[in-house]
Amino acid sequence: MRYRCEATSVVGFIQQLVNYVTNGYIYFVMGTVPKRKEPHELDRKMVEKYDLDIREWTRARRKKAGRANVQYLRHGRFFVLVATPGEHLFFCEENGEGKLFRDARRHSIKFAGYSVSRRRSHDGSSWHTHVRIDRRAYAELKAYLVGLARKRTVENLARELRLVQFEPYAPIRRQLLNILRAMNRERKSRGFEPVPTSALRFRRHVVKPFDAKPNQAADSSASPRMSA
Repeated sequence: MRYRCEATSVVGFIQQLVNYVTNGYIYFVMGTVPKRKEPHELDRKMVEKYDLDIREWTRARRKKAGRANVQYLRHGRFFVLVATPGEHLFFCEENGEGKLFRDARRHSIKFAGYSVSRRRSHDGSSWHTHVRIDRRAYAELKAYLVGLARKRTVENLARELRLVQFEPYAPIRRQLLNILRAMNRERKSRGFEPVPTSALRFRRHVVKPFDAKPNQAADSSASPRMSA
């Protein structure tokens, strides 16, 4: 099987998912591989069922003919099927995903504390892919870091911030800045030195999603206490 679908890291999974959604794969079904099954068995089933092992020119020809394209992506036991608009077995209620699929313009794809969706720009003229920390993970991370801000040194807090697992996509950068401001409000009320913005990481790790040896630096960016 030539079709590559197993992301070897969370960072790679999200990176590849963002690529798919940005390129028009706005319908999705997500799930987990049952414990009684081997993940690679599901991989083969999905690739064969939806005829995924095809060339890019074939996908382009399908799109031009008004037919949908489908992609399948998995990390560990979590998987997602994504599809573009058009005619396809994927949308068939009898043999495909039927009423199970959702629209990324209305619902988020949530995995490992990330939330990926498709949103309109502020002026409503275009669509963009929106990647943020989901509400629960954000609340937990904020509570954890603000709690530390009340008692730790600037140097220690800077180390903790560098351990934050989430890749700094634009919405996540804004979320992290909000957390930093909350941390510094607590520190100011106690007469402590503020933590500088430079403590945050603003550059994303770019990885090869299907690399047999995932980027260890990127995967080790998660704090053990805050892993999703």
